[in-house]
Amino acid sequence: MLMCVSRQDNDPSASEVSSSNNNINSSEFLREMCSTTDERSSKFEKGRLDYGCTHYRRRCRLRAPCCNEIFSCRHCHNAAKDLNESDLKKRHDLPRHRVEKVICSLCNTEQDVQQVCQNCGTCMGAYFCHKCKFFDDDTSRQKYHCDSCGICRIGSSDKFFHCQKCGCCYPTSLQQGHPCVENAMHHNCPVCYEYLFDSVKEISVMRCGHTIHLGCLKELCLHSHFACPVCSKTISDMSHIWASLDREVAATVMPEELRNKVVWILCNDCGVYNEVCFHIIAQKCPNCSSYNTRKTKGGPCAVSSSA
Repeated sequence: MLMCVSRQDNDPSASEVSSSNNNINSSEFLREMCSTTDERSSKFEKGRLDYGCTHYRRRCRLRAPCCNEIFSCRHCHNAAKDLNESDLKKRHDLPRHRVEKVICSLCNTEQDVQQVCQNCGTCMGAYFCHKCKFFDDDTSRQKYHCDSCGICRIGSSDKFFHCQKCGCCYPTSLQQGHPCVENAMHHNCPVCYEYLFDSVKEISVMRCGHTIHLGCLKELCLHSHFACPVCSKTISDMSHIWASLDREVAATVMPEELRNKVVWILCNDCGVYNEVCFHIIAQKCPNCSSYNTRKTKGGPCAVSSSA
């Protein structure tokens, strides 16, 4: 009996039939898998970049937990319920982390926050973060979630680091040397007064450590304003400007009655008080050679010691 079974297993015709059946089953399985993969891919791409608002491309809308109304994103909500709300008592922002319901843009099914629609299987956002309820179909720019910030950031996580003192994510190029300003991002832009921490606009970190919208910074420079609006320190290398002022001061002769006049100045760049000769063009700091100075009524205030 054992020999018979053995021969049957070794029979060429039996092997050919078995192999043929296996090939048929494998082909059917592969076709089924490919069909399933194509179907999933089709649902993943269906409607992508066709839905959303001016802020984000996404295939869902949010139900705001604060007012129970439906908006494309938190920025659309905040524009309608805060910036454009005439009644000051009704103004409010959308608390992004409290969002619990989303509505699929393709089938209009309201459901719990999730990436794939439970009804039609549509992917509602190619990028999805469940922690801050964020959807985005535009993946041209990388995004990552920072647990310390508590929100998603634009960029690659390996190119940014979170500074605990400044309270925000900065490029790794600043990791070894940037002036820390406590909670530098947790305030309004000093030009347009938009809150910086969760702004969707590009933000620049100035040499002094204060932050500002990049667009606002460029506007300042276009109007020949090269000092930080917060602390008045220069925002870039001004050595060529100081050299030009040196030549202008040397070429401008002061009147006889003003040649011996001295004034006290405070340097906005190094913070040192000095008594210098007055000049009608500008007063140069002898400590750091900066012309970013201001005249004061006297030197540093003297503090008497205790008895």
